[in-house]
Amino acid sequence: MPKFASMSVLAFAASAALVAAATLSVSAQTQVAAPPAKSVAPQSSAASETIVLAGGCFWGVQAVYQHVDGVERAVSGYAGGTVAHPSYGQVSSGTTGAAESVEVTYDPRKIGLSDILRIYFSVAHNPTEINRQGPDSGTQYRSEIFAADGSQAKFARDYIAELDAAHVFRRPIATKVETGASFYPAEGYHQNYATEHPAEPYIAFNDVPKVEALKRLFPERYREQPKLIAAE
Repeated sequence: MPKFASMSVLAFAASAALVAAATLSVSAQTQVAAPPAKSVAPQSSAASETIVLAGGCFWGVQAVYQHVDGVERAVSGYAGGTVAHPSYGQVSSGTTGAAESVEVTYDPRKIGLSDILRIYFSVAHNPTEINRQGPDSGTQYRSEIFAADGSQAKFARDYIAELDAAHVFRRPIATKVETGASFYPAEGYHQNYATEHPAEPYIAFNDVPKVEALKRLFPERYREQPKLIAAE
């Protein structure tokens, strides 16, 4: 369901209470620092690398990575579907196969793929939920890594196997891994959404706690000033 659906004040308040309860449950499940990977992450001498991460509503995932030191750009968008350049409405219908995603561009000289994925599994979302995150349900909210190449994909799969073997989470990780998916940036009003609307109940209940968890669990990777997307 699109999160912009209109509702009365009372209905919204009731929904907010339900969202809060769901968020407490999600937080208890996910806000645990995953251990570093034992597998060796792909090495790169490039100035930047990119990976696309899906983990529920892209507002919160984008906000998390905008606060990660070493991340140069985090763009909300859509990946993994059958429709080129889909709209928010099309993706929200659940009929395109696309997932709300965030394209994370990072400087491998400052942060490696291992820490990018540690943050993804630890605070950006709940990797054990299937086709949902908190109050949002549907395949568009699934947990999936859209790797840029085979080496990224192998590392991601190996890391998932390590986390499952160590029983880091109470349930098995549901995250899928795919390569070769196209990424399409979302509409401009979705970019920087969590930063620009921190008091909105959905953001306050679901997304602000993720950024707070990043600061608490990964203080060495946290930057106070988010790196926002410039208006286009």
